[in-house]
Amino acid sequence: PRRSDCRFDRATVREITAFSSLTCLQQSVMNFGILMVQGLVNSFGTAVMAAFAAAVKIDTLAYMPAQDFGNAFSTFIAQNFGASNTDRIRRGIRTALRITVLFCLTVSAVIFVFAEPLMRVDARETEIIAIGADYLRIEGSFYFGIGILFLLYGYFRAVKMPGISVVLTVVSLGSRVALAYALSALPAFGVTGIWWSVP
Repeated sequence: PRRSDCRFDRATVREITAFSSLTCLQQSVMNFGILMVQGLVNSFGTAVMAAFAAAVKIDTLAYMPAQDFGNAFSTFIAQNFGASNTDRIRRGIRTALRITVLFCLTVSAVIFVFAEPLMRVDARETEIIAIGADYLRIEGSFYFGIGILFLLYGYFRAVKMPGISVVLTVVSLGSRVALAYALSALPAFGVTGIWWSVP
């Protein structure tokens, strides 16, 4: 870097601000949706609250690599988008999709089989373990969908369309929250309706 490189570029600052504000909005919407689901979960009593809190920790650890893979995928797409290398972008999308689905299906199988032992790491009561294991088995069965969603977020950020990522977040979380409230109100579902609405 030279001294002449250290200058204020309004266009670059505007672009960075636009992208970062949309990403900030996306994260805010995600957290707001999570808070709304958490509030609904809390209305089912302390055992469900404790089970959900423990299960979400395991859940977050399980799909965190898929989220990080989506971030790496975003960088890959952005570099090739900048270089106008559309063939490499297409190959990258196919490869990323295969890797993500394979990884998520593997993690889903592990979570499904070991849901109860994993819950015992953070919980002792039989009721809490059973409720948390139910959540993990339902949510864990759909990790491939979450993985694909992270790829979509990464892709649209990379091709300078972060607004689409915000729309995807609003639609996915909006439908999740609406389903959680609707299904949990039905006696046939109860709290399990929340578990089904999350994926």
